[in-house]
Amino acid sequence: MIEEKMEALEKEETQDEQIKETGQVTLDANEEKQHIHLLTIIGEVEGHESASSQSKTTKYEHVLPKLAMIEDDEEIDGLLVLLNTVGGDVEAGLAIAEMIASLSKPTVSLVLGGGHSIGVPLAVSADYTFIVPSATMVVHPVRSNGMFIGVVQTYRNMEKTQDRITNFVSEHSHITKERLEELMLDTSQLVKDVGTMLEGEEAVREGLIDEVGGISQALRKLYELIDAADGED
Repeated sequence: MIEEKMEALEKEETQDEQIKETGQVTLDANEEKQHIHLLTIIGEVEGHESASSQSKTTKYEHVLPKLAMIEDDEEIDGLLVLLNTVGGDVEAGLAIAEMIASLSKPTVSLVLGGGHSIGVPLAVSADYTFIVPSATMVVHPVRSNGMFIGVVQTYRNMEKTQDRITNFVSEHSHITKERLEELMLDTSQLVKDVGTMLEGEEAVREGLIDEVGGISQALRKLYELIDAADGED
């Protein structure tokens, strides 16, 4: 009895440390006895350059190896992604999104608070997607800061990057590329900017997200996807 309590305490301490250090933890105390890896994408998605020390960030060099480990780990049955992000580095965000989309294990995402900018392809990269009613998603064109040496060349590169994003989102959701571009170029919603802010139900109506729901619905759906995948094996 004492040994069991000690093991439980050590497990809890390990999980608390994982959450503190990486915002990740493995959930395995459910009735279905399934091992779910929880990945959080919080704040700004950090790329090759470090963000301000005052900013909450998700570092892609931490996330990518973890996703590879999840794919390689026989004990992990599925992945739940929680998002509350303002966006961030486009290349890093797309890299994470492509990794999530390429996992062979069932994946579910849940947008909490916000899934803005590059957070949109991150949200839709999962097999099934949820958003809480109060959350928002902002879609807008690719931006670039700094001095442009070649304006035409820079514009063409931005166009190509924009196409990569719109193609990915339309391929992993139910919105068309044409409608997504319309929302990105809307001038009537955002002050001093172009783009569209969608609340939870609006994101579902537009086809960006599959369903309005919270953590219980997201976990239930992930259990269903895992059971279905096990039935196919």
